[in-house]
Amino acid sequence: MIILAIDTATAAVSVAVHDGDAVLAERSSPPQPRHAELLAPLVADVLAEVGRTPRDITTIGVGVGPGPFTGLRVGLVTARVMGHALGVDVHGVCSLDVVAAGAARLGLTGEFVVATDARRREVYWGRYVADHAAAGNGARLDGAATPGWRRLEGPHVGAPADVKSAGLPVAGRGAVLYPDGLLEAGDLAREPLDPSAGDLAAIVATALRTPEASGVLLPPDPLYLRRPDAREPGARKRVLPS
Repeated sequence: MIILAIDTATAAVSVAVHDGDAVLAERSSPPQPRHAELLAPLVADVLAEVGRTPRDITTIGVGVGPGPFTGLRVGLVTARVMGHALGVDVHGVCSLDVVAAGAARLGLTGEFVVATDARRREVYWGRYVADHAAAGNGARLDGAATPGWRRLEGPHVGAPADVKSAGLPVAGRGAVLYPDGLLEAGDLAREPLDPSAGDLAAIVATALRTPEASGVLLPPDPLYLRRPDAREPGARKRVLPS
């Protein structure tokens, strides 16, 4: 199994190659609005690093957001076009779940919140629990879950002050941008700040071999939580006398 994972749901671009057991290579860009320029070279770099070509890819995983429209669609279109050209399955994963998986991997336990930048002084957010003991015992986790973590609520979009984060750790860049609305005094944002394609690939690998975790896999369609700014114009008003 060779999984190519892509996430462009935030200001950063992340790409990884996974063999079903471990991440073989991963590259991420600093946050910047150049997704279309950066993605293809990063894909080429991670494949070259492990001596693979696109023809070796057996599965593609892609972050479906929520995220800003333009950057999110760069990753989704790339994943879908590659999947069609190579004849392989493309699986979507909520990008908030990817951050949650990274936080659990880094040792966060108990309940926590993931918050990413939604612009307009809002955040995309969800509430999670990391349960490593249950995962170690092989317990079944209901809902959107893989062994080690599960989503309790969300995804939502709203003002930082409306997020149910009181007393909970917060992972993701939203906590860096809006600490006053999301963090208790003295707290810091928890890592990771952006989705890691390595964590995304691990989610896909786990879901493909663990039936009870397959609910985290989504169609490769954008997860939008807001209506687009652009709207179809209405009928023109008549200004001349009849």
